[in-house]
Amino acid sequence: MTHINYTIEFTERKKNSHLSLHEMSLIQAWKIDGHSNREIARRLNRAPQTINNAIKKGTVKQKRIIKSNNKTYTYYDEKYFALTNYEVYINNRSSCGRRPKYIDIVEFLKWADNKMLKDKWSPDVCVGYAKANRLFPSSEIPSTKSLYNWINKSLMKTKNIDLLEKVKRKNKNSTRRTRQNKKKLGISIEERPDKIQTREEFGHWEIDTVIGKKKKTDPVLLTLVERKTRYEKLIKIHGKTPDAVDIGLKFLKDNAQLNKEIFKSITSDNGSEFSSLSELAEYVDIYFCHPYTSWERGTSECQHKLIRRFIQKGTSIEEVSKEKIYRINEWMNNLPRKIFNYKTAKEEFIKEIKQLKSI
Repeated sequence: MTHINYTIEFTERKKNSHLSLHEMSLIQAWKIDGHSNREIARRLNRAPQTINNAIKKGTVKQKRIIKSNNKTYTYYDEKYFALTNYEVYINNRSSCGRRPKYIDIVEFLKWADNKMLKDKWSPDVCVGYAKANRLFPSSEIPSTKSLYNWINKSLMKTKNIDLLEKVKRKNKNSTRRTRQNKKKLGISIEERPDKIQTREEFGHWEIDTVIGKKKKTDPVLLTLVERKTRYEKLIKIHGKTPDAVDIGLKFLKDNAQLNKEIFKSITSDNGSEFSSLSELAEYVDIYFCHPYTSWERGTSECQHKLIRRFIQKGTSIEEVSKEKIYRINEWMNNLPRKIFNYKTAKEEFIKEIKQLKSI
């Protein structure tokens, strides 16, 4: 019988690669022909031990029963099969590698799903809050990136569509142009002290409105957020007018002695509803932003995204009850924040108030 020099066929294979099914089939054929393991190794350009291991994995014991002269004889033969070898190889490959972490942290994943779906927490808040409060052993709390990856792979009940902030996120545009004010309602933000910008001092607020339907008769939400603690105050007013804003902020004139410690300044945009803001309270400094510069009131903008989780654009504020607004307000102030090491805005606000009373 004439044999081809098979060494040439396998010289281009990748070094240290595993045996292929084709190579296993050749081993089976050559073993039937009676070739030794070392000869097969030479033909495949493999190490002899590799062939020995493959034959060991793919060899099965076969039972033969022969009946002769009313007697039964049992024989056992060992034979190598390429498919048996390949099945063992595939099974071993499926079991190799590190065990996925999500298999061993079912309780955390159930808890995180509940927080993201019911309480509308973000993945980062779930991870950070669990670590800060030691709700689970540290080995059972994954990284924020891992949690996002598992959501992307549909390994959790939470889906990307449930993470409202994620589906709305856009790439930031670094080109910002500041326009000059065409109308001046009061002191420009350019004159605002640096200590307000850096959030070093408590008592500096941003004010804005959140609209539902674009109708003059529809009520709006008046929002006040303290820059240092991110503590939010939501007030439902009857319209986007200066009179409605004045009524909503009437509490600033009440108990002025306490309020002037808590409300030192308010930063607003140039909307007409805030035209009489400077006349509202003598002890509050009012600053007005440049037009079309929402980043100058970045805290308010970030807080509005939280409100929109519950009140979508186009929803009439008239249909939103005061009880629901209160619950939204409480949820925002009790949401753990990464910037506070997963403490809440309410906790930070109370801490600042206690410090004022101790002075």
